[in-house]
Amino acid sequence: MTEMVFGAIPVQSGDPVLPRWWRTVDKWTLSCVIILFGIGMLLGLAASPPLAAKNGFEPFHYVQRQALFGSIAMVVLVVTSMMSPTLVRRLATLGFLAAFIALAGLPFLGTDFGKGAVRWYSLGFASVQPSEFLKPGFIVVAAWFMAASQEIGGPPGKSYSLILTAVIVLMLAMQPDFGQSALILFGWGVMYFVAGAPMLILVALAGVVTFGGTVAYSNSEHFARRIDGFLNPDVDPTTQLGYATNAIREGGFFGVGVGEGQVKWSLPDAHTDFIIAVAAEEYGLICVLAIIGLYATVVVRSLMRLMKERDPFIRLAGCGLACIVGVQAMINMGVAVRLLPAKGMTLPFVSYGGSSVIASAIAVGMLLAFTRTRPQGQIGDILLRRGR
Repeated sequence: MTEMVFGAIPVQSGDPVLPRWWRTVDKWTLSCVIILFGIGMLLGLAASPPLAAKNGFEPFHYVQRQALFGSIAMVVLVVTSMMSPTLVRRLATLGFLAAFIALAGLPFLGTDFGKGAVRWYSLGFASVQPSEFLKPGFIVVAAWFMAASQEIGGPPGKSYSLILTAVIVLMLAMQPDFGQSALILFGWGVMYFVAGAPMLILVALAGVVTFGGTVAYSNSEHFARRIDGFLNPDVDPTTQLGYATNAIREGGFFGVGVGEGQVKWSLPDAHTDFIIAVAAEEYGLICVLAIIGLYATVVVRSLMRLMKERDPFIRLAGCGLACIVGVQAMINMGVAVRLLPAKGMTLPFVSYGGSSVIASAIAVGMLLAFTRTRPQGQIGDILLRRGR
């Protein structure tokens, strides 16, 4: 609580790891993440029993699994946040390569679980979604490329990052997974903008994305169906969007009461993609605003701390990680209220899913590692180091 009131305490050399980590880590962001996971467990108690009964499991089968996944995720988050930026970059690069290979193998070894998109590997006891683990690694690798391009005599890192982004987006679109494709593009665009990209290039890239969306609409039945459903003014009450919209409307300001919601009996994805509808129905708008506030705190706090950072790699990677976490939450909630087309994207730390919660923990753990209080040195020293 000391940092929350008086600000960060200067780092003392020679301190043990845990005390030094506790003094330098952003406790506001860490607290918000823990609260979000707690809210997810609470909502899981309401949303998952109907699905468990349908699949022949004990009422709280999915809650117990999420508690296991969440425990692993919290350990991963804390351990990752203790790492130095250099170690984070090295491990993120290895993780990105592994996730990229796994993503490339999906057309041959993956499964769609009857949802029409091949995004998972089935391990029998669990499933793994490579794209979830690809995102944080991609952000770090792309930031490394862009930071290297700013050095005197450095490689054309921005061009390399653009080529890498295009390859990943095409691979995700082939699944098809246009939601993750959009998130990858957005994360890269944020870092490219922060790195000092000319507005003309960003406008040109926006035009390319628009053209790509038009091509996808003309050639992908999956994509066209979701866009048509979004543009249709009449919502079919028997669809997932119809159930979610009605649940949010019924919840009102204070909700219908704990355990009194009905949408969880109709929505097959009530515990994952549409868990915000359960929150809105049972706990009302107040709960939804609290969840939005927690995500906003994570993003704003991280960006404020990164504004003081002079290392271009840390600044770029931190901005990218903060923005993809916030935008993923915004997309998930935007779909539920029909502000965006259906994307099939989880709510970080709140939705059920091992891949989602562990990958989100990796991303926020990296973010906490990048935003820890550390001596910045003089700007002249940094420029001198680049010129060597």
